[in-house]
Amino acid sequence: MLNKIVIANRGEIALRILRACKELGIRTVAVHSTADRDLMHVRLADESVCIGPPPPAQSYLSIPAIVSAAEITDAEAIHPGYGFLAENADFAEQVEKSGFIFIGPRPNSIRQMGDKISAIQAMKQLGIPCVPGGNDPIGMDEEESIRQAREIGYPIIIKAAGGGGGRGMRVFHTESHLLNAIAMTRAEAKAAFNNDKVYMEKYLQTPRHIEIQVLGDGQGNAIHLGERDCSTQRRHQKIIEEAPAPGITPEQRQAIGERCAQACRDMKYRGAGTFEFLYENKEFYFIEMNTRIQVEHPITEMITGIDLVKEQLRIADGQKLDLNQSDIKIHGHAIECRINAEDPRTFTPSPGTISHFHAPGGPGIRIDSHIYSSYKVPPYYDSLIAKIIAFGDNREMALARMRNALDETVIEGIKTNIPLHQLILRSSEFQRGSTNIHFLEQMLNI
Repeated sequence: MLNKIVIANRGEIALRILRACKELGIRTVAVHSTADRDLMHVRLADESVCIGPPPPAQSYLSIPAIVSAAEITDAEAIHPGYGFLAENADFAEQVEKSGFIFIGPRPNSIRQMGDKISAIQAMKQLGIPCVPGGNDPIGMDEEESIRQAREIGYPIIIKAAGGGGGRGMRVFHTESHLLNAIAMTRAEAKAAFNNDKVYMEKYLQTPRHIEIQVLGDGQGNAIHLGERDCSTQRRHQKIIEEAPAPGITPEQRQAIGERCAQACRDMKYRGAGTFEFLYENKEFYFIEMNTRIQVEHPITEMITGIDLVKEQLRIADGQKLDLNQSDIKIHGHAIECRINAEDPRTFTPSPGTISHFHAPGGPGIRIDSHIYSSYKVPPYYDSLIAKIIAFGDNREMALARMRNALDETVIEGIKTNIPLHQLILRSSEFQRGSTNIHFLEQMLNI
């Protein structure tokens, strides 16, 4: 097993990785900005290295700083977590060129899946169902663009090939807006991602967001661990996730899951990954693949009993998967609420000092969080401060336990979105498990 790794991230995911390392006897190096010297994982790591000032570009996004931290501490590998450099192919490549192990997919896999057009093309070749359109980038020939849109059929969505996180997308319903939408999306993509390549797809109007968790060892072995429903989202940012997805049958799970696992075998995919789909009228449509651990991975762990971070570490060590598909059993139901430091009505970030924190407890409750009483939430990073996960033998039990957990949670000194979660869980539509990706914004009338 690996001897020592650098955890190139912060917050709850850094603490999650550290815990897995401790269980496997792996020594840890925590890198941190000057704003994060009091993070819990920095306190608990075997070693820590300050890599720069608070702005991410000068610390957590600085490839030379992170690689240097690995060099001076004699680490063997680097775990990127999620966000920051986790899906940066250049970072993965530099890590390996510098003689370290990148705990994640190979750089070429990250690069291929990071470009949405190349990802769609690859998935079509591997037999994964995709949304109509998306075959090629939109060129400068306006008449050809009009022809493609008519062939696909309105409404159309224009997407940035290098986009993510809900940015670089524009929906329109009539041909009169087509050329202007292409030009505006292209300009946004260039500004946000330094990549002005865009493409068009059929816009599905009431889909759910369903994703399939996979593991591959890079040696031709791969499995899937079922699906998650991530339809409760605002501006394409997930807020609540659950597994398994309501209404998905075991037969559907097996069919789409096996296609994803086979695609990973064909690609010799290495590490944890997630195939993301839009699901409408009982059909799955691939939209992208995330080549990293997901924020919502705990709900899959709860219903399968598989520690995904430990599996990442074993795979990075060169071990073959010791799990077969027949070993994966889905039991019970799990729900995750993302607790953000933000105003629950305006969604304005709410950094500051947490004067008091009380975590919920009881059967089936898991808390993934780095916060504690007197912790200062900095203004420089993502507002996620905790994840509450509730598990039960069925969805009704998981919902009941989550409602109790939210009621028990005390976070004082800053605002959080707990009241929003309580509102969502009281919704009859959510309780029925019949939400789509527009549910939350329609409920809030935004």
